[in-house]
Amino acid sequence: MRVSAIVVAAGSGARLGASISKAFVMIGGITLLARTLRTIGSVASIDEVVITVPAGMEPKAREEANAAGVSVPVKIVVGGAERQDSVRIALSFSSATAELVVIHDAARPFATPLMFESCIERAGAIGAAIVAIPLADTLKRVEQETIAATVSRAGLWQAQTPQAFRRQLLIEAHERAALEKITATDDADLVEQIGGRVAIVEGSPLNLKITTPEDLSLAEAIVASRSPR
Repeated sequence: MRVSAIVVAAGSGARLGASISKAFVMIGGITLLARTLRTIGSVASIDEVVITVPAGMEPKAREEANAAGVSVPVKIVVGGAERQDSVRIALSFSSATAELVVIHDAARPFATPLMFESCIERAGAIGAAIVAIPLADTLKRVEQETIAATVSRAGLWQAQTPQAFRRQLLIEAHERAALEKITATDDADLVEQIGGRVAIVEGSPLNLKITTPEDLSLAEAIVASRSPR
């Protein structure tokens, strides 16, 4: 079964306060994108990689892919205005012979090869699968800065990436979204909206998404804790 990987790396990094696109921010001397590509490069079932980047960053992305030692073909394309647009664009560049597509945000540099492998395996079996973690905190619904209700966390999970789908299913979901002007924060939502069944693969709280300076500090601490002393 042929698998294409899409790496979403077109985010601006504005919320990080970075002067460069978020995927090219470094932690422990290595960019977020390179960390992701190193992991993807170790997943034997992935046959190609499509990376979406901001306009003008294509040469830098190629350097990162080469430095990461990715041995499968790598396509680098300019992403869209929103994450959903970037995935749709990357999907159009993915190989038509791929049966599955696995999508990952470069802003999650600590995803493991096992997460990718498990997602791909489950998606191959039922059509779609995502990494997620069960919610641990008590949830409050707030109105005008006051708690309006406490929400039960039973059965609630926090979605992460990677997320894997049968390619044709994902294409259908994005085509419908474009036609009906549907927006979603992840691809699983789009697939759910066309009736797709999406399995859960348990991830890890360490698979954090780096969005704020505080997230970046936490990521640096994680890297430091793993370094030989």
